[in-house]
Amino acid sequence: MTKKKSAHIISHSHWDREWYMSFEQHRYYLVKLMDTLLDLFKKDSQFQSFHLDGQTIILEDYLEIKPERREELKELIQNKKLHIGPWYVLQDAFLTSGEANVRNLLYGFQDAKEFGAISKLGYFPDTFGIYGQAPQLLKQAGIDTAAFGRGVKPTGFNNTVSDMKSFESPYSEMQWVAPDGSSVLGILFANWYSNGNEVPTDPEEARSFWERKLQEAEKYASTPHLLFMNGCDHQPVQQDVGAAIHIAKELYPDIEFIHSNFDDYIQAVKEGLPDNLQTIRGELRNQRTDGWSTLVNTASSRIYLKQMNQECQTLLEKVAEPLSVLSHLTGGEYPRDYLRYAWKTLMKNHPHDSICGCSVDEVHQEMEIRFKKVKQTADMIINDKAMEIASKINTGEMDKAIPLVVFNTSGKNRSVIVEKEIELEKVYFSEMAFSEIPAFLKTQKLPAYHLTNSKGQEILFTIEELDVRFGYDLPEDAFRRPYYAKRAKITFIAENLSHLGYQTFFLQNGVHQHVEEESIIKQGTILENEFLQVDVHEDGSYTLCDKLSGKVYPNQGSYENTGDIGNEYMFKKAEGRVYTTKGLQAEIKTIENSSIKGTIAITHYWEIPEKAAATFEGEKERLIWHRDRVSGRSERKVTIKVITYLTLEKGGKGLKVKAVIDNQAMDHRIRVLYPTNLSANFHYADSVFEIAKRPNSPESEWENPSFDHHQHAFVSISDGQSGLTIANKGLQEYEIVSEGNTIAVTLLRSVSELGDWGWFPTPEAQCIGINSAEWMVIPHEGDITGEAFEIAYHYQTPVVAVQTDVHKGHLPCDQTFFAWEGEHLAVSSIKLAESSNDVLIRWFNTTNHDSLLTAEIIGAPKHYESTILEEKRETFTGSNASITVRPFEIKTIGWGEHV
Repeated sequence: MTKKKSAHIISHSHWDREWYMSFEQHRYYLVKLMDTLLDLFKKDSQFQSFHLDGQTIILEDYLEIKPERREELKELIQNKKLHIGPWYVLQDAFLTSGEANVRNLLYGFQDAKEFGAISKLGYFPDTFGIYGQAPQLLKQAGIDTAAFGRGVKPTGFNNTVSDMKSFESPYSEMQWVAPDGSSVLGILFANWYSNGNEVPTDPEEARSFWERKLQEAEKYASTPHLLFMNGCDHQPVQQDVGAAIHIAKELYPDIEFIHSNFDDYIQAVKEGLPDNLQTIRGELRNQRTDGWSTLVNTASSRIYLKQMNQECQTLLEKVAEPLSVLSHLTGGEYPRDYLRYAWKTLMKNHPHDSICGCSVDEVHQEMEIRFKKVKQTADMIINDKAMEIASKINTGEMDKAIPLVVFNTSGKNRSVIVEKEIELEKVYFSEMAFSEIPAFLKTQKLPAYHLTNSKGQEILFTIEELDVRFGYDLPEDAFRRPYYAKRAKITFIAENLSHLGYQTFFLQNGVHQHVEEESIIKQGTILENEFLQVDVHEDGSYTLCDKLSGKVYPNQGSYENTGDIGNEYMFKKAEGRVYTTKGLQAEIKTIENSSIKGTIAITHYWEIPEKAAATFEGEKERLIWHRDRVSGRSERKVTIKVITYLTLEKGGKGLKVKAVIDNQAMDHRIRVLYPTNLSANFHYADSVFEIAKRPNSPESEWENPSFDHHQHAFVSISDGQSGLTIANKGLQEYEIVSEGNTIAVTLLRSVSELGDWGWFPTPEAQCIGINSAEWMVIPHEGDITGEAFEIAYHYQTPVVAVQTDVHKGHLPCDQTFFAWEGEHLAVSSIKLAESSNDVLIRWFNTTNHDSLLTAEIIGAPKHYESTILEEKRETFTGSNASITVRPFEIKTIGWGEHV
């Protein structure tokens, strides 16, 4: 017997919080939508359901304006009329960290709990591709179905499905499997999330509408249950949808038309699924397409936003939270409320049209303010907790000593170069007339110092006198105390910092006893330490030699410039010449040179075209799609100044690079090039809880000349014997160029318009003025799964050093609180639970091999396995955990007293 067809009509509005208008402008319309919606539920019994776009922040934004309607909202949510969650925001998946994606679910669930119900659907309606580990995260959150609009079937202009024989799935339903084997039912919006928008109530119009819409839906559906999304971007609610459904029932009595919701629709689909669903594995990145609409180039739009985001995420995940755990373990208070505030503020910058940098200028101006708020909050937490712990350390009785406490919060043993500005002498306003203090301090000569660790062993260091600067203390029990201080910068090596803990060092009067070691820079243009030799050439490129293996990488670090006549969403190379710094004479000089650290500055004055050709303005105004634009570049040239700083440190296995670009040109892209000349068909890139393996060449359907990709901490290529990894700080776009298997990392992209459905100028997206970028070049043996990935991750994570005084305390000078071992495992998070004081630590397995994890929180009586939502699984006695982490598995372990 043939099952009766059903048409599930789901009312919704995809609500980009900010995009072609600012947040407050969009919110003005959101409040109107929500008021209309709440009133509609009261007056129209036929209006059964509304899906609130999968993000709880909509409730937050609305109730900030209309707090009096909270109980109405709550009642509708509890009665399954209004469907909310599971996310806090609809984030961009690839441009936000693994932990940001976890917290997005965690806070979405928490917020939904306050209202009494949650929609357990992994909702990615407009996400610009999705990371491969999403099914694992969803399953750990108790979600077994995902709905998405991009990543699998090819979509073209206006998001229509292309007709191709090589579909990755013949149906809009499929099994989506993460690298660890976790599987969810995937539902593709094959005809987009607006395929049931504005249903006619006029019978003739309705017949024409449904004839077309039913056919389009049936084309991709694997069951008789058809999905029609009644809404679109910022769409006002269709108030007469009940009447429209009534007309449809009269026109098609053999079809069951339902004003539905995702719970009911998914249940019906599951009951009717065929046995031959296609299995899709890993990342959803639209690779089986012509390559013109992947939106990957949002990774290089307004790179300054990505850099600010990377810094904020790292400060919260890798410093503020674990340092707050240390504070808790030493008797301090865990700042849970402040951390939640910081995370939620940060996530307000994570929607796909926000962090992707593809909105109008006003949106991104507000984002910068939010990023600054997050950084300020994180910095305050970090400094407060570090000083709190330092105040409890017994630093001895040496009156003239300056104790420095160095914290490692990375979760892994490491040795680092510490640079810390310190106060050598300070005079309070209460001690001398403030107008006389600066002159007095400037006359004080810098004495001889030596540096020791807590065991009295001499530590190699340098000290550089700085200036006299105003400062102030803010005592907890007294009025502020202003002062001036004589300052210096100390640089030293902190070796073997424990996984999670601290060491104390003492700067004391006296002559340093170390034998002078050889400086890093030789002959003015060669940097060399135990592991690397870097020869800088006249054009600013350099030859890199891995001294351990003898592998040499010539002609590294040149810059490439091309015209860009695309938009914030998509790169389109302009016709004409490609400019490079190869052969361009550079100014080279030494900035710093000691046995600890050497820095060379390379300056280029680079002539490039001023902007795109004059025809480009007409192409934009006529809304010519980016792939069909043909403009070249202007004849007029401008000079941009690029200063590149190469830094090599004692014991460092990577070359640190910083570029400062004074951009005075428009409509162009700058990349740095690393020709590896390694024979490989695949490469690896850091992604969300995964080191993703990707092909160097695109699929046969690909037509776009560019084959760009997303990355987080690094990209790496290896021939099995040798490898080159480029780590970065907020540079999230790269390409593997076939000539020489060259790693090309985008440093700057200057564009002039939003793109998409209209003409929205974005002059600030040209990024005129000073832009900077930082990365590290790491040659290594074998592939990325050796030591290289740890070096790359550590590059993003700073240590914290604070100056304290000599005082008594109950804590020792050096202490570790946490130890673990596990091959190929990476620590993702160290925090306290949201609803208890249990310590939660999360790892992920970077390989396809089992790994035995052994871990211990010193003194914890019990431990347990947890989900990403901090739900306890199996509990064990004792502080020592010994657990097998399966290939690519995300594993969270909790320790506590009352487990």
